[in-house]
Amino acid sequence: MCRTMQIVLISGLSGSGKSIALNVLEDAGYYVVDNLPAALLPQLVAHLRGAGWRRVAVAVDMRSGASIAALPQQVEALRATVRDLRVIFLEARDDALIARFSETRRRHPLAIDDVSLEEAIQRERDALEPIAALGHRIDTSELHPNTLRAWVKDFIQMSAGEGMTLMFESFGFKYGIPLDADLVFDVRCLPNPYYDPRLRPLTGRDQPVVDFLEKLPEVERMAGDIRRFIADWLPAYMRDNRSYLTVAIGCTGGQHRSVYLAEWLAVQFRDQVDVLVRHRSAARRAADRAAGSVHDAASGAGDARGGGAAGTVRGASV
Repeated sequence: MCRTMQIVLISGLSGSGKSIALNVLEDAGYYVVDNLPAALLPQLVAHLRGAGWRRVAVAVDMRSGASIAALPQQVEALRATVRDLRVIFLEARDDALIARFSETRRRHPLAIDDVSLEEAIQRERDALEPIAALGHRIDTSELHPNTLRAWVKDFIQMSAGEGMTLMFESFGFKYGIPLDADLVFDVRCLPNPYYDPRLRPLTGRDQPVVDFLEKLPEVERMAGDIRRFIADWLPAYMRDNRSYLTVAIGCTGGQHRSVYLAEWLAVQFRDQVDVLVRHRSAARRAADRAAGSVHDAASGAGDARGGGAAGTVRGASV
């Protein structure tokens, strides 16, 4: 088994942000290959291993055509020879994808003949469902590009582990339930710190909000019930050979209650498995504020997006 080689596979829906993720990896010094046919993955890995490359990132998606169906088998075979193999699957809601294609005026790879954009997106989603189950899913529907860049960096910087990665994700129901959630807990029934003017501008990570929530018996009971449920069923998910499990905690705006509970739960499980914490709505608010500042300072800024040709090597460093 090659213990010095790290491979990051990027897949996902067209328009979900794969180019952004690849750019992050390229900037981090990975040997990046875009739009590789899945059937060529073993040969590529063998060649780069022989050439001494230690960090490799490969994008495999529907541009590869029917060969994408072979990816689950290829990943299973690679796990036997590459200790640090990570898979990121990017997805987004239909309305977000349609808006992105409309903005860029790019054609969806499956939107051919009389197939509409909506039909192409659904066909791609159905075809990639087995791929989505392989890796760490990220719903980019409401994500600012800078937030996605930060989350990809966090993911690749995690230490290599043999077991499961457990992610706790806070979110606001008013923005929609994240697609990447495996388990969803609704905590909107808990008292809301938002109605206290002193706590309204704060988040569930700030000590005054923590103090407010910690003293409430119903919060303690809810937190304990969620912890016990996850603890009871986590072994079953691990026996199912799951590499990643995303637990989403939702309140109304994703600012106070869900943030507090996501942080609390992460502490409870940190000694058992690798743990990640993300605050989806908080990242959205920060990105919106930053985008507003940039817009005020300079108008006309655009989000550059591009696609790679088949088998494109994007550059790298050993």
